[in-house]
Amino acid sequence: MSESTGLRARKKERTRDAIGDAAVSLFLERGFDGVSVNDIAAAAEVSKPTLFRYFPTKEDLVLHRFADHQGEAARVVRDRASGVEPVAALHRHFRDGLDRHDPVTGLTDHPEVVAFHRLVFDTPSLAGRLTRYQLEDEEALAGALGEGIQARLLAAQVLAVQRVLARANWHKIAAGRTAADVHPEAVADADQAFGHLR
Repeated sequence: MSESTGLRARKKERTRDAIGDAAVSLFLERGFDGVSVNDIAAAAEVSKPTLFRYFPTKEDLVLHRFADHQGEAARVVRDRASGVEPVAALHRHFRDGLDRHDPVTGLTDHPEVVAFHRLVFDTPSLAGRLTRYQLEDEEALAGALGEGIQARLLAAQVLAVQRVLARANWHKIAAGRTAADVHPEAVADADQAFGHLR
């Protein structure tokens, strides 16, 4: 990669981050429906067409934060050590996320993350779009697990378990409990749920 190509890529990444950060900040302040795309473009100091080059829809301005986890379950299955069962690898990965208080597990009490989750879960268009991401993850995981209905059923079950566990954790945190306080319950719930999957 040439130096100018590297500079362009870094500039694009900074622009994307600036737009995304401006959007989430405005959404948290005024709610999803209280912010227009024009408001976001102005806050990020870009044109509306530039904004749409980075984020095709208003929902993408919020949900891009989930992009790092897109296809994660499939990667865990593909990258697992030899002799480790897929469900065991996914269980270990989820438990590691709980220990790190990874927001994707719902077990984080950082105020901005709690507010962000509330924004996503309480806004119908965002919750609907998140479901689409989850279906894409389910397809990817099924592909990593193998072929046929068994792989598809297991993928759906694993991702449903992770979603239910994360939502239960988030509800406890949103009710005012700390992540440290919820952690033992979250671990026990995860162990029980993945035990049923096995």
